[in-house]
Amino acid sequence: MPAHDGAQRGSLTIVGTGITLGAHATAETIQVLKAADCVLYLVTEPATEEWLARLNPRSESLEGLYAEGKNRLATYIEMAELMLGRVRSGQSVCAAFYGHPGVFVNAAHRAIQQARHEGYAARMLPGISAEACLYADLGVNPGDRGCQSFEATDLLAFQRKFDPTSVLILYQAGVLGEASVRRGMKARPERLAVLTRFLRRAYPPNHPVILYEASPFPTCDPAIAQIRLKDLPRASVPAMTTLYVPPLPQRKPRASIMNWYLEG
Repeated sequence: MPAHDGAQRGSLTIVGTGITLGAHATAETIQVLKAADCVLYLVTEPATEEWLARLNPRSESLEGLYAEGKNRLATYIEMAELMLGRVRSGQSVCAAFYGHPGVFVNAAHRAIQQARHEGYAARMLPGISAEACLYADLGVNPGDRGCQSFEATDLLAFQRKFDPTSVLILYQAGVLGEASVRRGMKARPERLAVLTRFLRRAYPPNHPVILYEASPFPTCDPAIAQIRLKDLPRASVPAMTTLYVPPLPQRKPRASIMNWYLEG
């Protein structure tokens, strides 16, 4: 581990911009964005880029590290190294990511872990995630039935077990089985068919599922499309889509446990 002069030591703060432009960032996040020596960001809307540039003119996009045919893991490693390089040079670095910076942001976790290993101050501030927006937009209370969430490809690859009488949320359904990025990316029908067959082990063919995408703008509605599970392979599923599967009917509760509530 290299030695550093405390007066020159850099730092890393990872923040989330939330989903809705400007409205979802916390006051603490905005303060950090303004004060940073440099801001590195990965967001989905040009308007968010402009907002970040107004907060801090020393803002740079990480988008250019992506390339068609390039493995996404390689991109995440490069992002982490870019952040760490600035930290090692003594800068106070703020890295901003769309939504919550700890949710499906490999580069953020990688950079924080390595920065701390090297003795630098590193922390993460929360942001409003797509899942938080889904709870609000679809009226889901995870306390009613419980909630399970998986990355869609991971669910299939590792044959994850889940309880169909609880809520099921599948992230990144629009990039199912994709190791890279491509322009106008949508889920491939043949891969959606594999996912559908897997889910059909637990749900009937006419079971409703919802294709959900939170709105990035306060004046726009979220994208919400309800279809039948059997129709999923023929659906248009853009890259940012989250798949929400409502629960099957509630199980019969265990009487001895329910008595606790009745007895107070």
